[in-house]
Amino acid sequence: MKYPGRIIKVGEQDAVIVKALKLRLNKVLGSDPALRLDPDDPNYGPKMKQMVKLFQARNVDAAGRPLKQDGEVGSLTWASLFGDGTVPASDTADGDLLGRVVQVAAGEDAKHVREVPKNSNRGPQVDAYLKRAGVPTGLSWCCAFVYWCFDEAAKALDCDNPMVKTAGCLDHWQRATSHGATRIGRSQAVGNPELVKPGMVFIMDHGGGLGHTGLVEKVAGGLLTTIEGNTDASKTREGGGVYRLTRKITEINKGFIDYSGEGK
Repeated sequence: MKYPGRIIKVGEQDAVIVKALKLRLNKVLGSDPALRLDPDDPNYGPKMKQMVKLFQARNVDAAGRPLKQDGEVGSLTWASLFGDGTVPASDTADGDLLGRVVQVAAGEDAKHVREVPKNSNRGPQVDAYLKRAGVPTGLSWCCAFVYWCFDEAAKALDCDNPMVKTAGCLDHWQRATSHGATRIGRSQAVGNPELVKPGMVFIMDHGGGLGHTGLVEKVAGGLLTTIEGNTDASKTREGGGVYRLTRKITEINKGFIDYSGEGK
């Protein structure tokens, strides 16, 4: 059964989905009568929530990381129950521009761009990102990296760059729709990862006006492969280079910006 594109939790009204989940939970949790759920009972009640939490405690996602023990079946838990092939997956961007943006970003990752010297927000390529975004060198540069990738892609395709010219992650979020983009909020994306596509820009809000951003390269249910600047393997917002990372979609606490309607 395919993931239905929304989080399944207590009060779920679709009896077919509830039955499928109960049958699967009964199979994977063993034959202990105390753990068995009645598949003919269409209710997603407290006992079913308890069994989902038990499953989550005993299993991991496709990247080998613990599942969140919340008793709700989102895309990561669904994939762990029914298999990775039952959740949305995409490695193809929507349109030539976003496809080229991802290619440009991947090229920068392949160059192993790093700050010079370390922890300086400087370096030949880092300075170029910031200059292209129209801001002084030495600033945080994750958003400038994204803008540079869009700008290089637009030049290669001889089209206008639709992205807001900014080095501010949250400024980009606020102004993106005025540049023809569509915004997908966190709750929408977590419930239905099929909305998220390669080439989209993710935005994280760290509070106090601080944020982080990068590009989606691939989507596999609730897991994203991203390419980001000003980060590192610890996924910090003040890391020293361009890195390809794997993130849970739930980590993206602001949302996604989609420019797929531009530059096709």
